[in-house]
Amino acid sequence: MTEPEVQPLLEPREGIPPVIEDPAALAAAVQAFARGAGPVAVDAERASGYRYSGRAYLVQLRRAGAGSALIDPVPCRDLTALNDALGTAEIVLHAATQDLPCLAELGFRPRRLFDTELAGRLLGYERVGLGTMVEVVLGLRLEKGHSAADWSTRPLPEAWLRYAALDVEVLIELRDVLHAELETTGKLEWALEEFTAILAAPTAPPRSDPWRRTSGIHRVRTLRGLAVVRELWTLRDEIAQAADLAPGRVLPDSAIVQAALDQPRTTKALTDIAPFTGRSARRHLREWLAAVTRARSMPDAELPQPVGPGDGPPPANRWADRDPVAAKRLAAARAVVAALADEHRMPTENLLQPDAVRRLTWEPPADLSEEAIAVRLRELGAREWQIALTAHPMARALERLEIKGEV
Repeated sequence: MTEPEVQPLLEPREGIPPVIEDPAALAAAVQAFARGAGPVAVDAERASGYRYSGRAYLVQLRRAGAGSALIDPVPCRDLTALNDALGTAEIVLHAATQDLPCLAELGFRPRRLFDTELAGRLLGYERVGLGTMVEVVLGLRLEKGHSAADWSTRPLPEAWLRYAALDVEVLIELRDVLHAELETTGKLEWALEEFTAILAAPTAPPRSDPWRRTSGIHRVRTLRGLAVVRELWTLRDEIAQAADLAPGRVLPDSAIVQAALDQPRTTKALTDIAPFTGRSARRHLREWLAAVTRARSMPDAELPQPVGPGDGPPPANRWADRDPVAAKRLAAARAVVAALADEHRMPTENLLQPDAVRRLTWEPPADLSEEAIAVRLRELGAREWQIALTAHPMARALERLEIKGEV
């Protein structure tokens, strides 16, 4: 059998819309989209890897009866009027959790959501990137060559604008097919519950000690070395934020880790670490060296300490040594989730969050009944459809271990 022909999607149907850059043009677009009908396809382009902030540098929309719009959120920083005009219209996004924060900064907060990526996961599609989904579901090929571009560039090149307009060109058609598949497979209510949970999720709190996420920090095995990492990371973050540059463009993590290992005492020793000779890093050589010197001379009482135990269970690979009984519970619970995920054709992490499985089996309720397991899963953030699928078989699996005397 020959595979169906895939048609390249090269141009937006109505051509590339003009970029909206002033209040009058934005007001006209708001009116047009308010008069439109049905779901609204939305996408946002950021400058990840180039800029410090996660702000949007272009917002794309499409709706039946309104066509497509490209909004420059640099001069048009307030989309509250658009948000109000759309009211409870369903907003269609792909990988919504990536775009919702930067849209919220502009005053755009959907009341209803359809996430085509998450729908694809629930339906068991193996690859759920937008380009792949459009190709597999609609038989169209999107050009994805500009996804990692520096969208803070002005003026935006025509090829980038074409790419941006095409990203919402068929998003509603994709939504319609996936919606029908969800209905046919009995998964629509599951998806709607997931979409509601995304919109209701609270803003994540700032990370504690974010410098500890420096790539390669595991190589640093002394407290003094950790102090160097902390001082350099903090200085780099200040410089990057002031210049609105991605931190890695100021100084890569590899340079911070190597400086923590070498603890250079002179500018010459510092520049022997190659990344410190980069154009951006060289501007701050004296500051980098001062940060290392601060860490080297810091009193022991001020040195960072190793990370203590968190509020959750230890890494699963340590359970067999720490608590063999809990390790058996975890294995049994994971087997249940894997079997159910296979039955319903979806990734295990979408059937039930791995963290919920770990926490449930590390500290299970004293009563292993279905009702008690359901209560605990609800406390751990599981959705009602997930609880309905997993609570009963999970309770039975854990009860069997108890009857056998293995827990």
